[in-house]
Amino acid sequence: MKIVYMIIALLLINLIILAHEWGHYISAKLSGVKVNEFALGMGPKLLKFQKGETLYSLRAFPIGGFCAMEGEDEESTDPRAFHKAKTWKKIIIVSMGAIVNLILGFMLVFVLNTQQSYFPSNKISEFTQNSVSNHEGGLKIGDEILSIDGTRIFAYRDIDFALTSDKKTSFDIKVKRDNQVVNLKDVKFDLVTENNNTDVNIDFNVEIIEKNIGSLISQSFLRTISNIQTVWVGLLGIITGRFPFKNLGGTIGMVSNLGTVASMGFSTSFITGLMSLVSAIAALTINLGVFNLLPLPALDGGRLVFLIFELITRKKVPAKYEGWVHALGFVLLILLMLLTGYNDIIRLIRKS
Repeated sequence: MKIVYMIIALLLINLIILAHEWGHYISAKLSGVKVNEFALGMGPKLLKFQKGETLYSLRAFPIGGFCAMEGEDEESTDPRAFHKAKTWKKIIIVSMGAIVNLILGFMLVFVLNTQQSYFPSNKISEFTQNSVSNHEGGLKIGDEILSIDGTRIFAYRDIDFALTSDKKTSFDIKVKRDNQVVNLKDVKFDLVTENNNTDVNIDFNVEIIEKNIGSLISQSFLRTISNIQTVWVGLLGIITGRFPFKNLGGTIGMVSNLGTVASMGFSTSFITGLMSLVSAIAALTINLGVFNLLPLPALDGGRLVFLIFELITRKKVPAKYEGWVHALGFVLLILLMLLTGYNDIIRLIRKS
């Protein structure tokens, strides 16, 4: 049965990719840029049809997609070529894929939050008995947690992530107390072991936020921002060595994890399974949006670097040179996909 959920997961991942490429496609069309092909998947074409100037295709390997615009990576004499569009239009076209992913993420988070009866805040309401963070760390009831070790706190999940992502027991915490910002150094917590896992014991509870249309929208927005921050922190953590590279996963791992989430959720109830899938897809679409904005060649963020340079200097980088940079970046991206695929396979073997 799990294989069925994995197939569903693969389809959902491709829907996320489709949403991303549609962002590029619709903004290009609205900007008057010629789109030569709109494709889902990579490799040989399985299905294709021509409508107007654009070829629409479904390709063999479900590992991506693309929106091929005239004059995107090469010179073109076509007056509707991408490189001939105004710079601000090109910035919108390049950014819109990630923006659509983030908007979709917000919409899915909003759906998730409709199932909540209330929302946890970041303001301490009480401490557990013998609380270390209160007695030794200096936290007090009424403190509104603003940041932990420099990480901004947008939603309660940020508190949980900041305190449990590292195996440490003391943190620098910035709080708002009596309308003043207070910096608390070396706030200590105890460790607790459960199911052979040792984590920080979060020894306080927080105030709840009543659910209404206003809080539903605001908390959905803050949770989306929180998810974006988590992706950035995770990527920076891998680059700096804070988190091991083996934690980085690819398409195989995404499909496997989504299949597991769906299988476990639906074994409980249909609603539980559906909400588990929505939560996982929300995280993935936000992840894709953030990742594509990284200033790396072959990614949307890499293209934005060239466009921002063009906007500031009023000089265009020749399309062929930019194309070479992105071609090199594409090779490195394929290498990264192979490495993450290897990580995914090793994890699957260890689980079996």
